[in-house]
Amino acid sequence: MLKDKVVILGITGGIAAYKAVELLRLLTKAGATVHVVMTKSATEFVTPLTFQTLSMNPVHTELFNLISEQEIGHISLADRADLFIIAPATANVIGKLANGIADDMLTTTVMATKAPVLIAPAMNVNMYQNPIYRENEERLRTHGYLFVEPVRGMLACGWEGEGKLQDPAAILEAVMAVLTPHDLGGERVLVTAGPTREELDPVRFISNYSSGKMGYAIARAASRRGAQVTLVTGPTCLDAPWGVGIVPICSALEMREAVLERYASSSIVIKAAAVADYRPARRAVDKVKKSDHPETVELVRNPDILAELGANKGGQFLVGFAAETESLLENAAKKLNEKNLDLIVANDVGQTGAGFNVDTNIVRLLYRDGRVEELPLMEKDDVANVILDRVMEGKKVKGER
Repeated sequence: MLKDKVVILGITGGIAAYKAVELLRLLTKAGATVHVVMTKSATEFVTPLTFQTLSMNPVHTELFNLISEQEIGHISLADRADLFIIAPATANVIGKLANGIADDMLTTTVMATKAPVLIAPAMNVNMYQNPIYRENEERLRTHGYLFVEPVRGMLACGWEGEGKLQDPAAILEAVMAVLTPHDLGGERVLVTAGPTREELDPVRFISNYSSGKMGYAIARAASRRGAQVTLVTGPTCLDAPWGVGIVPICSALEMREAVLERYASSSIVIKAAAVADYRPARRAVDKVKKSDHPETVELVRNPDILAELGANKGGQFLVGFAAETESLLENAAKKLNEKNLDLIVANDVGQTGAGFNVDTNIVRLLYRDGRVEELPLMEKDDVANVILDRVMEGKKVKGER
C-alpha cells in the first residue's frame, strides 16, 4: 500500500512517544521506507535504538551531527520525503512550527520539506484547549499542515478529556488518505455494511453471518480516495474507518430510514449490507420461555431497500450486492435489472475465500450492457478499489450520454 513511499516519522517528548513504535511497525508493514527523527526529550521516553531496529535506518536526533549529515542530512531527508508525520506532537513543537522556529533536527527538517506534513497532537486537555495552542494549530492549518485530532480519554496526567494521541491504526489511515490520489474528490458516497438484527425478544434475534468487512473496505477505500463517505452499518466487531461518518443501526427498518434520509444528497450509493428479508411480526416484551410446545414465530417481509432506491434513482450511481449459493449469474442479473441498478457485485459465498468473515473475496461484476467481469481471489481492500474504479468509469459513461 505504501510501497516506494518515503515517510519521515517525527517523534516529540511526550508520554505517548511509546505509541510511535506501533505506528512505525504499521508503516513498515504497509511497505513504506521510514526515517525517524526524534527530539532530545523524545529520547528520554523511548530509546533511538528501538526505532533504528524497527525502521532499519539510522535515527536522527541531533542537528549538528557530522556523521549523520554526511550520510543523509536534514535537507536531503526533507527532499526525499513523500510525507512527514509528527506523532506524537507536543504543544511545544506545534508552537515552534506555527511561529517559524527551527532550532533542532525535527523542526528544521519540517521547515525544509515540501512534502505534506501530518501532525498528531498529544497533550494535557487544558493545554489542548488553551487559546494560544488553538491559534497555533489554526495557523498551521491555514498554511496547509494536516492534523489527526486527538481523542477523548484518560490522560497520563490523571485528567480525562481530549488530548489523547489518536490510535496508530487511525493515523495510518490518515497517511493512506494523504498519499492516495483523490480521484473521488467531490463525491458523496453512501455505503451500507454488516448484518441487520430482527429482535424476537430482549434476548434473541434473527440475523445472518455477514461480518461487514466488504462494506467497511469500500468505505475505507472511498475515503482514502477523497470522497465524503457515510457508512450505515449494522452490528459488527470492526473498528470504524478513520475519516468516515458512521451511522449505526440494528434492524432493517432502521437501515431503511437511515439510507433514505441520506439518499438524495449522495452521488454514489453502494449497498453491501446483508439486510434481513423478514422480521418477527411481534416482538415479545419479555424473554420467551421454552416449553413443551414449541413456539411458532410469524414473520413479515421487510421493505426492499435496494428496490426502493432503484425506483427513485435520480443522478445517483447505484451498486448492489448479490451473495448467492446457486445460480449466481442468473440471480445477480435478475436483481440488476429488476432493481434498476447500475452495477451489481456477485459472489458465491460457498467458495473458499469468498464467504463470510474472511479478508478475501471472489466476485463477478455485472454491468447494465450485459458484460460480466470476473475477478480472481483478492483481498477485500483490493476488491473495493476495483469496484470504485468501475463506478467512476460508469459515472463517466453515464455523464457522456
